Amino acid sequence: MKRFNFLLAVFVLVSIPALVFSGEPVDPYRKKREEMVRTQIQDRGITDKRVLSAMKSVPRHRFVPEGLEDKAYGDHPLPIGEGQTISQPYIVALMTEKLSLDPGAKVLEIGTGSGYQAAVLAEITPNVYTIDIKEKLYEKSSKILKELGYTNIKIRSGDGYFGWEKAQPFDAVMITAAVDHIPPPLLKQLRNGGRLILPLGNPFSYQNLVRVTKKGEDYIIDQICGVLFVPMTGHALGAR
Repeated sequence: MKRFNFLLAVFVLVSIPALVFSGEPVDPYRKKREEMVRTQIQDRGITDKRVLSAMKSVPRHRFVPEGLEDKAYGDHPLPIGEGQTISQPYIVALMTEKLSLDPGAKVLEIGTGSGYQAAVLAEITPNVYTIDIKEKLYEKSSKILKELGYTNIKIRSGDGYFGWEKAQPFDAVMITAAVDHIPPPLLKQLRNGGRLILPLGNPFSYQNLVRVTKKGEDYIIDQICGVLFVPMTGHALGAR
């Protein structure tokens, strides 16, 4: 009987650390992320379960500069260097939902920035392509996305105005910088019935977030809301 009690005690002592240390690491930002989704996104009308799940899953604090982690889940954009920002969580969710992505949709993002929006898209579809004109941001975002295991994201540096011709056609295109016209190459690379979402208007003032749906040689524009994005650089600024 004593030997049985001794073995039981040893089993308990060995098992407790296994229970404590097995499984995934503790995420200190999980509650902040859940609160962000509940108060900033769901309460404002975002209902797509895949989008809500993606916003709960992606560790936004990993995509902001060191020292800003505690502000990552606030209701505002944050600077990420090179004159660029990581968008407000609600805007990320809104733009993603408005693309109405089907399972397996092929998506092109123009303006990788921090890599956060690409990660959110990658939680919804395995076919994500993203381009950034800023070499330093491309290098940073590539590193972070790789560390987090987003191997389904194809990323490169270049002028996104011209899209990703070899990977066309796309089911959806998202531009995360302001431009005063719809870039023709991106519209051309969109499949018939595909959707393009972008901040359209004065790049140096306020813009309207719009969704463009391609209909053969024509397209339909839906106004969504007013926004404020940094300007799209490269060819976009000289293509007026």
